[in-house]
Amino acid sequence: MTSNTAISTSEDDTFNSVMENISNGLRSMFEIPGQGFIHLEPELPFLFLHRIKPNDAGTKRLAKSGASYLIIGDVSAFEYGKLITQVSEAMTSKHNAFLIVDIYSGSYGSTDFKIHAPESRLPASMEALKHELHKIRVSDEAPYLGVTVDNEVVAVEGVSVLPCSSDEVLDCGATLIHIEVPPVYRSSQGVLFPVFFRRFRDHFSRALQKAIFEFIRVQTTSGIPSFSAIGKRNIHEELYKLDKQLTDIESSFSLLMLVAPVNINNIRETFFESGFKEVPDYHYRLLPVDPDRLKRKLFNLRIDEIDDPALAFLYSEKREELDKQLSMLKERGSRNFFYSSIRLFHGVEKDLKKEAENILSILPEEQEPDPSELINAFQFKELVQQEFNFFKKQDSGFQSKVHIKEDLNVMMVSQGEFYLPKNYKLTHKEANALLQHEIGTHVLTYYNGSKQPLSQLKAGLADYDTLQEGLAVMSEFLSGSITPNRLRTLAGRVVAGDALMQGCNFKDMFDLLKNTYGFSKDRAFNIVSRMFQGGGFLKDIIYLKGFVQLRHYLNSGGDLELLLSGKFALHHVNIIQELIERQVLIAPVIKPRYLQMDCYKDQMKETTAGTYLAQMIKK
Repeated sequence: MTSNTAISTSEDDTFNSVMENISNGLRSMFEIPGQGFIHLEPELPFLFLHRIKPNDAGTKRLAKSGASYLIIGDVSAFEYGKLITQVSEAMTSKHNAFLIVDIYSGSYGSTDFKIHAPESRLPASMEALKHELHKIRVSDEAPYLGVTVDNEVVAVEGVSVLPCSSDEVLDCGATLIHIEVPPVYRSSQGVLFPVFFRRFRDHFSRALQKAIFEFIRVQTTSGIPSFSAIGKRNIHEELYKLDKQLTDIESSFSLLMLVAPVNINNIRETFFESGFKEVPDYHYRLLPVDPDRLKRKLFNLRIDEIDDPALAFLYSEKREELDKQLSMLKERGSRNFFYSSIRLFHGVEKDLKKEAENILSILPEEQEPDPSELINAFQFKELVQQEFNFFKKQDSGFQSKVHIKEDLNVMMVSQGEFYLPKNYKLTHKEANALLQHEIGTHVLTYYNGSKQPLSQLKAGLADYDTLQEGLAVMSEFLSGSITPNRLRTLAGRVVAGDALMQGCNFKDMFDLLKNTYGFSKDRAFNIVSRMFQGGGFLKDIIYLKGFVQLRHYLNSGGDLELLLSGKFALHHVNIIQELIERQVLIAPVIKPRYLQMDCYKDQMKETTAGTYLAQMIKK
C-alpha cells in the first residue's frame, strides 16, 4: 500500500485526489484548510469523524487512533459535507457498504457513552460495541461506564453539528452513527489525565474495532480476516524517528558485555588453586556511555503522543525496560544491581524451580568428552560461516560477522554479530546445538527484525529475552542436538538463581551445585560465575523459563514461524500478528536450518506430547 500525502491547494484538487486514490487503492493523507485533515485507507470501509471544538483535550486523539479519519476544521474554509458524501459514494461502491462514526465528547460529569445509531440495521455491531464499552471504568473501584443507544440518529445533530445530514449520508449508501464520549479522561478545567487517557483510548479503540469488524463481516465484501486487521496500516513519519531514536539509545550500550567480567580467567584460576575458597573481585569494562544522559534522552521521547494503541503500548513498555537497564549500569557491582535484576527477570517461580530439580534428579551428569573429540573456537567459526551462507542463499542481503575475543567468558550475539571466547572448546553435538541456538535463533531474529519497518523488532521489544532464549533452547532440541548436560546446565542456572535470591554467596552456591547436584567443578563454576556478574544477574534463569513457556505455547497450537519475525516476548504475539495483518510488519525473511532437518517433525511431536522435559532428553 502506497500513499499520497500533500497540503491541498484547492477544494477541487483535494476532492479529485481523494477520489482518484480510492479508485486506485491508494492511501490518502491530506491537510485541509482550516486545520482539517483526512487519512483514508481505501481497503477499510469506514471513516471516523471528529469536529474540532475549543477545550476538548483528548477527543481528537480518540478519532485519530482509527486507521481512517477525517478531522473537520473550519467549515467556512472547506466544503467538508461535499467531501464526506463523495467519499461515502465511492467507498460504498467499492465495498457495498460504508460506515461513518462521528466521535465527540459530552459535557463534564457525564459517565455514559451515548450512541445514536440505527440499531435494528446494525444489531451485531451495536451488540459488540455496547459489550466492549461496558468494560471501561475510571478505576478498579469505580463502577463501569454506562452505555445508552438512541435509534434516532438525526436527534443528535444539534449536539455534534456535521456539515452534512444523516439523510445525505444515507442517500450515498453509507451508514452514520454518532458516539458521545464521556470526558472522564480530563479534569473539570480540561486538563488531560495522561496515564488514564492512554488506557481509556486503548479500550475505546478496541471496542470500535470489534464493532466495525461485525459491520464489515456482515455488510461488506472486504474480506478483512479479523478485528485486529482494522487498525492503522501506516506509520507516521514522527514514529519512525522515535523508533530510530529509541533503538539508537539501546544500541549505544550492551548490558551483557558490560556486566561480563574481563578478569574471568584470573577468577577461575584463583578460585580453583585456593581450594574453592578465594573469589577475586570482578573487574568490568569502562562504561562507554553516561546512563544519566541516556535516561534524559529516553524520557524526552514523546511516546505519550503515539495515537496507535498497539504501538503506544510496545514503545512505552520498552522505555520502562531501558530505564531499568540504565539504572543497572549505574549500580554495577552493588547489591542494588541484583534487586534491579529481579525486577527485570521476575525471579524464580516455584513451578520453574520444581522443573529444574526434576531434571537434575533424573539426568546424571555425563562424563567429560575426550579432548581429542573437541573442536576449538576457530573450527567452530567455520561452521558458523556455513550457517551464514545458508541464510545468504535465502536473502542475498544477509551479512554478519564472527568475533573471537580473549576477554570473554561466554559466547553471545550482540547487534546481530557473533562473539566467541578464544579458549572455547566443544563437542560436535554441542556445536550443532549452539549453531541453531546462537545463529539459527539470535542472529536470525536480529536479521528478520532488521527487515521490519520498525527497528525495535531487531533491537528487541520489552522482555524479549525470555522468548529468545526459549526459542534458542527449543532450536537445540528440534535439531536433535540438545544433550543431558546442556539441559542440566539450564536447570542448574535456575537452582542457582533461586539460591541467589535466598542470599547464597559464591562459595556456598558452588558447593550446592558441585556436591548436592553433581556438577563438575568447571560446569559449576561457569554457572556460578555468570550468576554473580554485576552483583547478581538473574538473566540465566530465563533459558529454562523460556523453554517451558514456549513449549506450553506450542502445545496450545501456537505458530512457531511467527516467532521468528523479530525479537519480542510471548505476550506480544497477538500484537505482532495484528501488525502483520495490518501490513505494518512482514513475515520472516529467512528461516533456520532445523526446519528442514529430517528429525524436525519427530522432535516437534515430542515437544507437544506432554512428557517431562528430562524424559524427552533421556529418550
